[in-house]
Amino acid sequence: MPGVDSQTAVAQEEAYLQKVHPTPEDIPKCMTLFDEFLSCSGTKNQIKAIYRYGERASCSHKWEDFKFCMTLKALPMEERRHAWLRRRAEWWANRRLTQSSEDVWDIRTEPLQNWPPATVTDEVSNANTVA
Repeated sequence: MPGVDSQTAVAQEEAYLQKVHPTPEDIPKCMTLFDEFLSCSGTKNQIKAIYRYGERASCSHKWEDFKFCMTLKALPMEERRHAWLRRRAEWWANRRLTQSSEDVWDIRTEPLQNWPPATVTDEVSNANTVA
C-alpha cells in the first residue's frame, strides 16, 4: 500500500483488531488454532489447494499460530490478548504491504457507467409484461 510504512500499518491493524476483539475471551483458544491446523492439512483442503494452485497447501503458519498460543498460556489473560493482537496485526500489516496472488484487479471506486446496458433492461421488462 503506497504511502504507509510498516509501523503505521501495524498500528492501524492493531487498533482495528482491538475493536474487533475487545475482551480476552474474544481471542481464539489454542485448541481452536490446533483444529484450524488439522483442518488445513486435511485431505479435502489439500486436494482443493492442488486443484487451485497446483501444489499442496502450506499449513506451517497455522502450526506457528498454535505454538505461539501455547507459549502464551502462562501469561495473564489481558497480556495474552495483547500479544495475540500484536502478532495478528503484524501478520495483517505484512499482508497489506506485500503483493498477493489476489492482487489481480484494481478496486472500483465508482459504479460502472451505463450498466446494465439499456437493451438488457428493456428485454427483462418486456419479458415481465408479456408473461
